[in-house]
Amino acid sequence: MRQVSKLYFGTAGIPNSTPRKSTPNGIKRVVELGLDAMEIEFVRGIRMSDEMASEVRELANSLGVLLTVHAPYYINLNSSETSKVEASINRILESARVGFKAGAWSVVFHSGYYGSSTSEEAYRRIRDAIKFIVSKLRDEDVDIWVRPELMGGVSEFGSLEEVIKLAEDIGDGVLPCIDFAHLHARTNGRYNTYEEFREVLNIIESRLGREALNNMHIHISGIEYSEKGEVKHLNILESDFNYKDLAKVLKEYNVKGVVISESPNLEDDAILFKQTYEKL
Repeated sequence: MRQVSKLYFGTAGIPNSTPRKSTPNGIKRVVELGLDAMEIEFVRGIRMSDEMASEVRELANSLGVLLTVHAPYYINLNSSETSKVEASINRILESARVGFKAGAWSVVFHSGYYGSSTSEEAYRRIRDAIKFIVSKLRDEDVDIWVRPELMGGVSEFGSLEEVIKLAEDIGDGVLPCIDFAHLHARTNGRYNTYEEFREVLNIIESRLGREALNNMHIHISGIEYSEKGEVKHLNILESDFNYKDLAKVLKEYNVKGVVISESPNLEDDAILFKQTYEKL
């Protein structure tokens, strides 16, 4: 799998301040803002021609911008309906294929919901679906990290334990997307201190090896939460998110990869976090 040499910082989608919004203009705007990463949002559908993907790849490479991809929201690998599972698998596959053509390093997705399944049943189904996805991508020589995301709602599959175990069991280019806001919400306010952030990285390193810390895909934002977990994303300074200690821990562990801001203000929090990290 493709490796990176540092920690990149960017936005979940085209920055809000981009004039004439398009993926190429978003990449240029990221650079103007002093950032160096962007997550291409396929969340409402995968719409990018081969010509555009090629243009995006060349532009990002020339400007030193690391690209990632977020697959559509309409994914449930644990659906009781076979047709929905198959459609979900195809959405992840297509996101990975198009992302790879566009030069993306990583593809992240929401795995699904527990529904009426036990967590063990959901885990088995989702693991088997991701195994199939990875096998298909390898057969097609699509070289992109596959990232089940740590989710914020307690009804959603994707606890810290579950996403780490998926990477452990499947291996072969699968690592988790660690969304620290989601983890904070899912645990009803935990995982927001220096010690707890260190605990997360220690668990990841002990179970997945140093390679996982050298290739982290991280989401950050402020977050509102209830006993059911995530309610909505907030801007960092309007939330209780302890971003300063997270930055400190990422620096201390020499984490490499990408940090993507999913706050409503996108670039403002990406810049805030990058500047906080660089001042340490």
